[in-house]
Amino acid sequence: MESVQWKVDGMSCTNCALSIHKYLQASGIEEPKVSFMDGEVQFNMPQEIKKETLIQGIQKLGYKVRGQEEKQVKKWLDNNKDRALFSFVFAVPLVIHMIPGVHIHFLMNPYVQLAFTLPVFIIGISYFGKSAWYSITQGIPNMNVLVSIGALASFGYSLYGTIIGQGASFAYYETTATIITLVFFGNYLEDASVQSTQRALKDLVKAQKVMANMIVFDENHKEIIFNVESTSLKVGDIILVNAGETIPMDSKILWGEANVNESIVTGESVPVYRKMHDILLGGSTIENGTIKAYVTAVGDDTVLANILKMVKAAQGEKPPVQILADKISAIFVPLVLGIALLTLIGNLIITDIGFGASMLRAIAVLVISCPCAMGLATPAAIAVGLGRGARNGVLFKNAKSLETFKDIKQVVFDKTGTLTSGHFTITHFNVEVGIAEDEFKKIAYSLEKYSNHPIAKCISTHWKNKDDIKWKTIEEIKGKGIQAIDKEGNTYFAGSYATLKENKAEDGHNIYIQKNNVFLGWIDVADEIRMEAKEVIATLHAQGIHTVLLSGDRKIKCEQVGKALGIQEIISEQSPSDKLNKLEALTKINPTAMVGDGINDAPALAKATIGISLSNASHIAIQSAQVILMNQGLKNLPMALGLGRRTYETIKENLVWAFSYNIIAIPVAALGLLGTWGPTYGALIMGLSDVVLAINSLRLFKKKLV
Repeated sequence: MESVQWKVDGMSCTNCALSIHKYLQASGIEEPKVSFMDGEVQFNMPQEIKKETLIQGIQKLGYKVRGQEEKQVKKWLDNNKDRALFSFVFAVPLVIHMIPGVHIHFLMNPYVQLAFTLPVFIIGISYFGKSAWYSITQGIPNMNVLVSIGALASFGYSLYGTIIGQGASFAYYETTATIITLVFFGNYLEDASVQSTQRALKDLVKAQKVMANMIVFDENHKEIIFNVESTSLKVGDIILVNAGETIPMDSKILWGEANVNESIVTGESVPVYRKMHDILLGGSTIENGTIKAYVTAVGDDTVLANILKMVKAAQGEKPPVQILADKISAIFVPLVLGIALLTLIGNLIITDIGFGASMLRAIAVLVISCPCAMGLATPAAIAVGLGRGARNGVLFKNAKSLETFKDIKQVVFDKTGTLTSGHFTITHFNVEVGIAEDEFKKIAYSLEKYSNHPIAKCISTHWKNKDDIKWKTIEEIKGKGIQAIDKEGNTYFAGSYATLKENKAEDGHNIYIQKNNVFLGWIDVADEIRMEAKEVIATLHAQGIHTVLLSGDRKIKCEQVGKALGIQEIISEQSPSDKLNKLEALTKINPTAMVGDGINDAPALAKATIGISLSNASHIAIQSAQVILMNQGLKNLPMALGLGRRTYETIKENLVWAFSYNIIAIPVAALGLLGTWGPTYGALIMGLSDVVLAINSLRLFKKKLV
């Protein structure tokens, strides 16, 4: 099946997204993903369904599939801004005429008022009415139903009065015009506000589209430089990047050195020094220096593209706090219609204001209510939270993780590569009698080069040997080491002290090498504690978070690190299964975050309340985690926890506003407290209600997190 990804304009809240989602499901699309925040619709297209049919159906709902029109011609009144400006021209004279003390004689004629109202009414109903009708047919009435009924009621009542010759008593044309104009204006403000919550994501998208200096060679092997778009680059192309320029795609340096600002990807504003053979991240900027590099990844395979995919996927997720709001949004429109009807009947029975004034109050109820506010409350905050995290080197795989951070009471750390730098050096080694030193090094290298463990990488780097052993089979055993069988059937093993079959060696070394269960020698390596680790631990303690060191390393080494950092609980010599069991027990006591980076940590990361992986971690560790700290960003851990808490606080504030607004605004409109201009004030207030949510969400960009 073909994978389809469309940009859809016009979605302003979860109710809009729900309408499209339900339409696609009814059309035979399985599990469509609809995100109103970034206006994206994704699904797998069955062969028996035509794209054109789906596009027409979505457009009938009142939305536009961008880039899928037969002719790419901008249509007149194609957006809310243009519609609002057009309607404003005709609505202003009608509103001015209604101001006390202002009398424009020719506007007192109901036919003139009809003439001014009719263009606005046609534009409004062609947009709101069409969307309202199709949303009703799909079983999910949207906000446009409320606007359409309000506009139709006031226009129909006024038209009836004009036809029977009592226009002065029945004239509410200005109500029709102002409702439609202000709702268009409110939708425009809402679109702009929602887009502003996406600004961090937009910055990342812009960083993907730059110009590149591609190097090619003529028949005389002389370099020729072409200025091309980054999207045209392929893996293996050679590029030149000068000071001040953006690195177009992920690359590896062939020549030169430079200080590189990687903040767009890692959140680290301090430039990092890069030299030959170092990896460069696409979207980074050369601050000084010049390099030549070959492209290692393009398009969707780059680090930046994967960050974008991850953030967009997380935006589409619904955290638990949104579920109640979604349920209420789904029944909100029918509920408001019922309240509006009760308002009309109640005012007619209880008061003596007459049908016209009672109808105005009912219309005010329709237009002041705002189902979008409840649908926007959570996604707006989530968008800003995910965006701020992405710009600061903290990537969330799903929105649920942001909310879950508020409950974390303890953090469990792996040791090697997490609290320590993971950059080992060989300090000592000892070879048993009967084997040459070079042979011992060759065996160690041949085994450890197949492991991703930091200690193994250290040994394979320092003792690199072109004449390595060709294995018949080789296997990394989690928590123990690496085992291989050569072509002659000999079994080799590199692992911890616990793996020795005959414990003839002294305990306390890092790696023990065996051949056919015979001890060959040991290797010691040294690892430094990360500079930021102590400050991170102290910050967590200040926030009342319990810290635990959980490692497979020897007790003496774990205690050295744990005591140096002030970690409150130290658990050592744990196999992957032991780690899993221990973490399960800790999680039952309190919600627990696990920070790790190795293959041994993958099961524990998956089991924790929240699994947090470093960006230089093994692939399986990253797959198992819900949060990734870029640029070995242990220092960003307190910020990630703070961002989760602040995002949840913002969601709560937004939901309180959304519910409070509707709970207060609807009765105010029903009781006539907005006066004779109730529908006008209602439309204006409704339009601004979502802007308040967006502004409150944007405050999250500036809130102190730690």
